[in-house]
Amino acid sequence: MANFIDLFFNLDIMAQAWPLLFKGLIVTLKLCAVVIGLGLCGGLVLALAALSPRRWLKWPAVAFIDLFRALPPLVLLVFVYSGLPFAGLELSPFFAVVIAFFLNNSSYFAEVFRAGIQSVPKGQTEAARATGLSQAQCLANVILPQAVRNVLPDLLSNTVEVVKLTSLASVVSLSELLYSANMARSVTYNSSPLIMAALIYVAILWPLVRLISRYQRGLAIH
Repeated sequence: MANFIDLFFNLDIMAQAWPLLFKGLIVTLKLCAVVIGLGLCGGLVLALAALSPRRWLKWPAVAFIDLFRALPPLVLLVFVYSGLPFAGLELSPFFAVVIAFFLNNSSYFAEVFRAGIQSVPKGQTEAARATGLSQAQCLANVILPQAVRNVLPDLLSNTVEVVKLTSLASVVSLSELLYSANMARSVTYNSSPLIMAALIYVAILWPLVRLISRYQRGLAIH
């Protein structure tokens, strides 16, 4: 038992590894902020395009969504980081991760937004237009607020998945949380830094998971 604790819960090694893990945590948080922000914006644009009556706008958006939902994010990341340099486009690990995850996450957010917009009764749009609102005003002030409220649990769940997905960035040697923990493990020959990284992920995501569960229970009651 003592050997198990020493290998996985060594507090001295955790303390030594903390500065390195903290730097990795900052990179992870920056990556999450950029990827989630871009994913939400891109997803909304794609959803609106996919719902457009104009075929030249609708079908490319639908094809984009289907393609990047089907591609495994790890394959996409390796292609962007290791494949594009053969075409003369070499990206830093951070920007390679941002581009790959933007393509993947925006397609998933697009499906959530599309479901939310379609869940709003058409009568809402007709009533808003009857009051003199333009199409854009109707969308921004009437449709989208209701759509987001209807699919908020799904948006939050996708956000949690995005945060967990950032751990894949270690594959391209981006010094985020998991990569930093693995470097500390290789130096100390001890798995305690990995356990510490896992605990940090739990500390970040557990409140959000509980918020989603509470919100879903509230919807079920009402």
